[in-house]
Amino acid sequence: MSADAFSRAAFPSRIAKTATKMPATVLSPATCAVRLIDRRTGQSHRINGRPRVLFTGTPDKAAAELLDGRDASVWEARIEPIGAADTIVPGRA
Repeated sequence: MSADAFSRAAFPSRIAKTATKMPATVLSPATCAVRLIDRRTGQSHRINGRPRVLFTGTPDKAAAELLDGRDASVWEARIEPIGAADTIVPGRA
């Protein structure tokens, strides 16, 4: 049995549910990019040279997760709405 056939046999409901969802490349209007910023340098936190960015529909939750266990005087979470560059979100900088 191939891996694909096994996956369909083992998880038929998962395939049925995901087949009706939007493609992963389409972002909903409520999607935001959440970045961890070093206040000392103004630069994004990087892992292996790549900026750490979370794409989410719940930005406050993602920001709390990124800041968990970090010194608030050194780190900040920056939330940017995707697809609405001119949109100003109240309470966000």
